[in-house]
Amino acid sequence: MLAKVLLFFIFAVAFTSFAAGQTVHTPEKGSAERTAILDALRVPVERELKQKIVFVADNFNVSGNWAFLGGQPQSPAGGQPDYSRTEYAEAKREGMFDNNFFAILKKSAGKWKVVTYRIGCTDVCYADWWRTYKAPKAIFPYTE
Repeated sequence: MLAKVLLFFIFAVAFTSFAAGQTVHTPEKGSAERTAILDALRVPVERELKQKIVFVADNFNVSGNWAFLGGQPQSPAGGQPDYSRTEYAEAKREGMFDNNFFAILKKSAGKWKVVTYRIGCTDVCYADWWRTYKAPKAIFPYTE
């Protein structure tokens, strides 16, 4: 009987530890984790848009070594970025562009790395990313 109780306790602790490791959280503003994730994303986005960017994240979900972000890119002054010198200029002029960004990042060897990102989506461009990139479904606000 004691062996059964002990075995049950071991499984309960193991399951609880596993489940706790899979929780989704939003890093606090100003935290080292949030800064590291945003800075990792900032590099390719600023290179692509050829300007400094500030991210306003509406969705910021982290689970283990995966992160999903979604929101609006802004200029440091607080307005929309200048898309006139980017590949998005024509789509913006034609009304086929939304001022948004979506990204997933993965922490590897202690550093956050961008797996993929999109700018200007007019639909739910990330709906299948969980499947495509083997990311945890729980970090996404919507999935197919």
